[in-house]
Amino acid sequence: MAMVVKNNMSAINTLNTLNQNSSALSKSLAKVSSGMKINGAADDASGYAISERMRVQIRGLDQANANTQNGSSMMKTAEGAVSSTVDILKTLKEKVISAANDDKTDADRAAIQKELDQSIDQINDNANITYNGKYLVDGSHNASVKATTTAMTNQALNTATDGTTAFTAMLDRNGNSLNIQSLDRVTISFVHQGATYVTSKQVCEMSSANLSGLITMANSHFASSVNADGKVNSTTGKSAVFSTTIENTSFIGNDIAGDTVKTADGQNALTIHAQGTGVSNQISGLSISVSNTKGQIQKSINAVLDNFSESIRAQNKSEDNQITLQVGTKSNQSIRVGLTDMRAEALGLASSTGKTLQIGNQQQANAAISVLDNAVQKALDQQTTIGAIQSRLEYTSSNLTTSSQNVQASESTIRDADMAKEMTNYTKNNVLLQAAQSMLAQANQSSSSVLSLLQ
Repeated sequence: MAMVVKNNMSAINTLNTLNQNSSALSKSLAKVSSGMKINGAADDASGYAISERMRVQIRGLDQANANTQNGSSMMKTAEGAVSSTVDILKTLKEKVISAANDDKTDADRAAIQKELDQSIDQINDNANITYNGKYLVDGSHNASVKATTTAMTNQALNTATDGTTAFTAMLDRNGNSLNIQSLDRVTISFVHQGATYVTSKQVCEMSSANLSGLITMANSHFASSVNADGKVNSTTGKSAVFSTTIENTSFIGNDIAGDTVKTADGQNALTIHAQGTGVSNQISGLSISVSNTKGQIQKSINAVLDNFSESIRAQNKSEDNQITLQVGTKSNQSIRVGLTDMRAEALGLASSTGKTLQIGNQQQANAAISVLDNAVQKALDQQTTIGAIQSRLEYTSSNLTTSSQNVQASESTIRDADMAKEMTNYTKNNVLLQAAQSMLAQANQSSSSVLSLLQ
């Protein structure tokens, strides 16, 4: 090798090696200090891109899980309000059953009425519960609703029974006679907008001694309500409450989505519809009672004839205002929840003007029992819906947690450093760097031997 002084190639080559070792040590130091084997795109371009997408997915899953938990809290708030309403309705039914007993004086019923009024007001307060400023069960978050009509269905009467079947010829579901006599008295009562309407006639006194005839009479007496003192209050200008016909078919009507509602067993049943749609036209409670000439109630007959239950609930038309819970990382990965109106008017306990269900006399209290039964069913239906959503949200949260953990494990495989391996590399690079530094010093000294030729 020639002895030169201008270019010390040994030193240059050693410096290049030193720089490489220094760069390798720097990378090892970054990996050891951060705990990641990929600290930037330069370390592994494709791995970095995959890892970053996974990190986006993880953060999205974690946020979706937070949304789910917040949604669950919202549903718990709604469920608490409805649960309180159910408890109130249970108490109210006890009170109206008590008021229906004639051991009570008018003063007693007036005292119970005050308690009932306050409880109904509390039901309205429950319906106005909010979560983060949002009203929940006041009807503002209904699903898309087509205006519906109250439908009362009796599946205890014979399948051949229709509105024109004479009372004396009525049969039960099994074909047994109800044994209604011509001198028996049939009483129909219903509650509409907080007012109780009662019509009572002997079978033989009716021009049409059948259910259609009784409904016709009830419609004609709709302008007469029973006051708290038991007297008839006559008003005018009211149209009929019921439809002109009573249907005997497996078809009951259309629900809030416009879908067909049929009897559970698919057989014909007697259904009575309200005259108009919406809450303001709903029949809150319907009761039919038969008593004999001695005034004794025929319980075995009433068990069949008075077995009308609300098969379609009256609701007002509403746009789709359901609550949307975003529970996924993609658009439209959501759960939609429709919460119905739990205010007193929607439950049939009060009118649009604020008039509450009346129990001032025995007839009103007796009619109020069926009103409370229907109200409890409406509240329980809503409570069931909320409970089902809460249960689903728990499963959703568990699934999101598992998904986040799995993606995190995958991202860790790509991004996280094997610390034992990186410490080995760090030690190696550190030793190489020191060796290169030492050799650079030696290479820098090799040119000084040329000076001996210049002396």
